[in-house]
Order: sequence, then structure tokens, then C-alpha cells
Amino acid sequence: MKPLHFLIFTVLLLLGMGRGNAASTALAARPAYLELKVYHLKTSRQEAVIDSFLQNQYMPALRTAGITKIGVFKPIGNDTAADRRIYVLTPYSSLKQWEKVGQETTAKLLATGGGYVNAAHTNSAYSRLETVFIKPFEQMTDLVAPQLEAPKNERVYELRSYEGASEKIFRNKVQMFNAGGEIKLFSRLGFNAIFYGEVLFGSKMPNLLYMTSFANMQAREAHWKSFGNDPEWKKLSSLPEYQNNVSHIDIMFLRPTGYSGL
Repeated sequence: MKPLHFLIFTVLLLLGMGRGNAASTALAARPAYLELKVYHLKTSRQEAVIDSFLQNQYMPALRTAGITKIGVFKPIGNDTAADRRIYVLTPYSSLKQWEKVGQETTAKLLATGGGYVNAAHTNSAYSRLETVFIKPFEQMTDLVAPQLEAPKNERVYELRSYEGASEKIFRNKVQMFNAGGEIKLFSRLGFNAIFYGEVLFGSKMPNLLYMTSFANMQAREAHWKSFGNDPEWKKLSSLPEYQNNVSHIDIMFLRPTGYSGL
């Protein structure tokens, strides 16, 4: 009997280890931090310079450093906007990786030259560069490209910013997204989320950011209609503990560039 008991114990131990490794892998798949750079531009020349830099210098340098899932997005109607923008979303597994990659790639990028690096102060590559540092929510499983069949130039990516009236009220909205089940609701209704997270450093604080994606604007409207009519959402949003936990909302409609990894 002893050999049989030992065999059973060994099998159970190996199964447990397998589950543990799978859980560790799933946890590791979620980036620890996200960096969202926002290039503010005034002219089509600046936009072309930034596009060339990102596609031919920045993204190859980061891929060499082991970061492959980099998203690059532009607002719909960007070409006629007074403040053109390009959003760059980069994931990091740790603060150590963020610091290491920044130090190593900055030197390499500066050495490559080109219109971005060598832009004169009188003819700059952008009017302002904004950086937002984000910590993904615990219920966010991974940073993945959306499962959409539509061409990139038809897709709609929706970036939402929720500000709270105070840190305490903001924490309530974060809790609503995670333990409250809002993220699970988005997932069930097929919102093809890119990320959900809390802004650690940025111009708007306290701030919750998340990005969902759709085949086109019609699909976006249909998804939000289903969300608003869903019994689970009606129940969740009517709970007394979740009232008035957002003081300001900003919505930006984006499209991925042809070279975006997301």
C-alpha cells in the first residue's frame, strides 16, 4: 500500500505544481505597468516625423529589448484637429524593466539621428509630449490585440478617463470595476478591452483609464446599448455604495495605426 500511496501523492503534487505554474504564468502575462505617451502636434509634418520615428526607430528598439506589444493610436479626425495627437501604449513587467529599457534605448535612439532626434528648437517634432503612467487593475488578465476582423482603418478604440472627486471616492470606482464586477461585465458583453488601470502619474488625478475596441462605430453604439440595458449593470449601478463615484468623464475615439501592435 505504501508504494501506491506514494504514487498517488506524487501525482497530486505534480498536478498541483502544474496548476501553480499555470497561475503564475497567467499572472505574469499581465504587465505590471503601462506607459501612455501622448504626442501633441500642430502640423502634418510633425505627424509624419513622429510616425517615422515610432515605426522605424522606437518600436524596433523596444522589440530588441523584449517589448513587443506596443500600441500606437490616433484620434478619429486627427488630420483636421487643431491639436493632433498620437498615443503610444507600452507595457512593462516591472519598474526595473521600465528604468532599464529607458536608459538603454534612449542612448541608442539618440545615436540613430533622423528628423525626430535632430529636430531644431525652431522646428520641433512636437508641441508637447505628455506621459501617463498606469497600474493595470487586478481583474485585467493580459494586454492583447483585440479579436476584430475589421481592417484597422475602420476600427474604433475608445479611451475613457474617469476622474474622482476625492481619493476616497475614486477608490470606490476602482473597487466597482474589480470586486464589483464591472470588468467582468465588459468581458461578457464582448467589449474587446485593451486595458483597465489606475493612473499613478499624470495631469488628471485621481484618474481611472481604460480602453475598449470595436469593429466600427456602429458596433460601438450597439455594445454600449447592450451594456446600458443589461440587468447586471442596472443592478450594479443602482447600489447605494456606488453612487456619485465619477466626477468627470473624457472620451476619446481612436484608430490604430497600420504599424500598431495592438
